[in-house]
Amino acid sequence: MATHDKGSTSSSAFSEDSFYSGSGGGVHHFDDSTGRVGGDTVQSYDSTTKSFDNTGYTPLATSTVDPRDDDDPFDDDRRKFGWTAGPDIGLLGLRAVLGGIFLLHGLQKVFGLFGGPGINGFAQSLEKMGYRESVVLAWVTGITELAGGGLLVLGLFTPLAAAGLLAVMANVIALQYKGGFFGPNGVELELALAGMAFAALFAGPGRAALDYNRSWFRHPLAAGFIALVIGAGGAAVTYFVFR
Repeated sequence: MATHDKGSTSSSAFSEDSFYSGSGGGVHHFDDSTGRVGGDTVQSYDSTTKSFDNTGYTPLATSTVDPRDDDDPFDDDRRKFGWTAGPDIGLLGLRAVLGGIFLLHGLQKVFGLFGGPGINGFAQSLEKMGYRESVVLAWVTGITELAGGGLLVLGLFTPLAAAGLLAVMANVIALQYKGGFFGPNGVELELALAGMAFAALFAGPGRAALDYNRSWFRHPLAAGFIALVIGAGGAAVTYFVFR
């Protein structure tokens, strides 16, 4: 950087690169051509923009930056939770087993298949249990099991299907609970089926179902409570009105 002596005609005791004057020097000032040294290149200073000219420099590639420099010690590096097919496969199995069991029982009651009693035989059993309008109740129970089981297998109208099957099991448990938990007269099987129906009622059918992306699929909790109220009402009417 060059300096100029305006206050004296005598030569300065310092070279151009010096910041200080020697003997008898006048006032020194900096040129507008002030430069900044960077490596082997001098950046010229632009007094108009008051900045240095960086056109002679190549930006540092991002790949050369150590990624550890930007690491936050409080960042959670664990893998973020993502949806998997596991719940869908589990719910499909639940629906297939539960729906299949009730579908077969419905075929026994309605059509007398697989050694079943048929409508008349089932109505006689209901009369012995103390139910009135036994033929009507036999049809209602048989159709509920048949349709509810089939809909569960397909994953269609799952909350209503599960609530209907849960209502049937609630009546059976209310009739048989005095027989204890274990044994042929116990309620262990009925409780297991009721628990599976309750799980399907609130968990929903999963994505491998015809209900996928329907409104009750997107809002399983609300749909489950509504269907539960309907099923509980039907179970109460059957037990307290027709018995």
